[in-house]
Amino acid sequence: MGDPYILMLVALAVLAIVDLVIGVSNDAVNFLNSAIGSKAISVRNIMIIASLGVFFGAVTSSGMMEVARKGIFNPDMFMFQDIMFIFMAVMITDILLLDIFNTLGMPTSTTVSIVFELLGAAVCISLIKISANDSQSISDIWNYINHEKAFEIINGILLSVVVAFSVGAIVQFVSRLIYTFNFNKRATYISALFGGFAITAITYFIIIKGMKGTPWYDDIAHLIEGNTLAIILGSFVIWAIISQVLIQFFKVNILKLIIGVGTFSLAMAFSGNDLVNFVGVPIAAWNSYQSWSISGVDANAFSMGILAKKVPSNIWLLLIAGAIMVVTLWTSSKAQNVIKTGIDLSRQGEGHEKFQPNPLSRIVVRFAMGLNFGLGKIFPKKALNYVDSKFQKPVIELPKDKTYELPAFDLVRASVNLIVAGILISVATSMKLPLSTTYVTFMVAMGTSLADRAWGRESAVYRVAGVINVVGGWFLTAITAFLASALVAYLISWDMVMIPILLALVAFLIGRNSLIHRRKSKEVKKQVYIERAELITINGVIEESADHISEVINRVNKLYTNVVNDLANHDLNKLRKTDKHVAKLNDEIDGLKDGVFYFIKSLDETSVEASRFYIMVLGYLQDIAQSISYISRASYKHVNNNHKNLKKGQIKDLKTIDVALSALLTKEAAIFENRELDNLNSLLIEKNELLQSVRSSIEKQVARIRTDETSPKNTTLYFSVLLETKDLIKALMSLLETYEEFHLSTKQVKL
Repeated sequence: MGDPYILMLVALAVLAIVDLVIGVSNDAVNFLNSAIGSKAISVRNIMIIASLGVFFGAVTSSGMMEVARKGIFNPDMFMFQDIMFIFMAVMITDILLLDIFNTLGMPTSTTVSIVFELLGAAVCISLIKISANDSQSISDIWNYINHEKAFEIINGILLSVVVAFSVGAIVQFVSRLIYTFNFNKRATYISALFGGFAITAITYFIIIKGMKGTPWYDDIAHLIEGNTLAIILGSFVIWAIISQVLIQFFKVNILKLIIGVGTFSLAMAFSGNDLVNFVGVPIAAWNSYQSWSISGVDANAFSMGILAKKVPSNIWLLLIAGAIMVVTLWTSSKAQNVIKTGIDLSRQGEGHEKFQPNPLSRIVVRFAMGLNFGLGKIFPKKALNYVDSKFQKPVIELPKDKTYELPAFDLVRASVNLIVAGILISVATSMKLPLSTTYVTFMVAMGTSLADRAWGRESAVYRVAGVINVVGGWFLTAITAFLASALVAYLISWDMVMIPILLALVAFLIGRNSLIHRRKSKEVKKQVYIERAELITINGVIEESADHISEVINRVNKLYTNVVNDLANHDLNKLRKTDKHVAKLNDEIDGLKDGVFYFIKSLDETSVEASRFYIMVLGYLQDIAQSISYISRASYKHVNNNHKNLKKGQIKDLKTIDVALSALLTKEAAIFENRELDNLNSLLIEKNELLQSVRSSIEKQVARIRTDETSPKNTTLYFSVLLETKDLIKALMSLLETYEEFHLSTKQVKL
């Protein structure tokens, strides 16, 4: 009987390693966002500091391991076999759930996922045991589930969202009143006091409180317990003096020091709090197996009350886990994707918004504007003007080609993010509560962003929509984790042969998600965007826009051919895929139009004429995209509604037009790629012939209607495709003529 459980332990060990990699990819956002977003320290040094913090945190995490063993369910109500089924279900579900969120680039909570997975699997196994026992009813479920502790954990997690947002906003508001945005001009003693407070908070709550989880805490407990106030005051005085010396004599930027120490401490708090989410279950499974293997009792008869006792964690296992986490930090591209989401939502300046507005975000913004207007009527105008003066941002003079190097937010906000999040997380860790580090750090960052007036009229509706999407994803995490874990636990308890099947499914889905993520990353790199930093001259505009235009033309050429062929074959699936590619093209062009403001600002004084050309090019590109979009959508709708196929004559005419259009587009793309405008006249002749072919096809359809055409839907679709093709051709040629005109005028200016 031991063999299956040995194999399960091996599987759990492998799943723990995979879970560490996937979990850290999601949770790296928690302690890297502030340092990376503020650009206070080089990325390499940030990673080194965070790596050290993760290692120290791994050593202090043993106290948190009890959550996986007895925090959610009462282990004495379960047999060894039940426990192993629960733990397998939890690990399988956890890996799949976190990998999906990582692939989407959405930060979620590893703590919430593990808590609800344990809850879902335990409830499922409990119901199975109750159904098999005639003396028990559904009300006995509370004997199996540690509902008081479970509700305490869940309430703590939900409360942390409100507390983190509120405390972050308040501390940031006060800090900005003290520092303003001109913090370099503040008196040195202000920075020294701020440094004393910040580093005291970090050292006490992270170092001293964190040591409670270590085996050697008992040796120094008498020095710490009962002396809290003296330690805090003494640390404040010492660190304030050290800060003043560093500022006064060594010209150290104390805010950068705080960010460095804060990143270390937050990484340490993350590791100490969240390591249980990745390895707590496998370690508990190993402890369970050790107790059962020496008992000689059958697996479904050995009670697991042993898990209720405290068992010290193996320090070597924790350090190995810490090493895996560190390697993942340095190598995971998915971690970078999740980090970008957090920074984009909290950045001070404007830019591309990842999330689209929704009705709820609009309501929230309107309510906030109304509340702000009401407060403006209540408070004295002089007080409001004083507060406004503290939030005036200085004008930073940078070369136009260096504007992209501006940080997402300044050092003051980065410091507050780290201090507040570190304190809240470490307090929860010391109380053995599995507080969600993701919830805390994300909501602190959102609270400080709001208080710092980073969400202006131009961006508020997008940022609020982003926060709503992320928070909604958290609730989805909880529901999905509970249901999926319960389902997996049921399948495993039904037949243990499901374990290898589920493991194979995990491997397949992770591999598939990795391929999808890799493909998307390559697509992003291949997309030819007009980079603002490189378009400050006329030549830059001409060169980059030509490459981009040729790229669009080639894609339109392929998409048009696909639509015609798929429509001829009445292939709904292929039309659906083509429509997705068309939508992607439209989104890219919309993204370029959203960046017009930044493009014009990036031009040098001698290149302002390029802005007119660029705007016209974008207008034609949008006309082209709209035409192919309408053709694709109309064709998809026609086939999806199960209307009649187009007639052979109609298909023949469309394919004739497609062949001619493809030849024209290929030549036009080559002109832009090679910057050869000498063949324009021949293209104009081909354009006229193609337009005549379109007009001829329209006349043929009119004749068909008068004789044998019986399908009004076919006629509507056919005319729509022909007319949009006509508009597409005209927009393409207008684009070429505009480019030629600007190119020649530029040459004349040079001469």
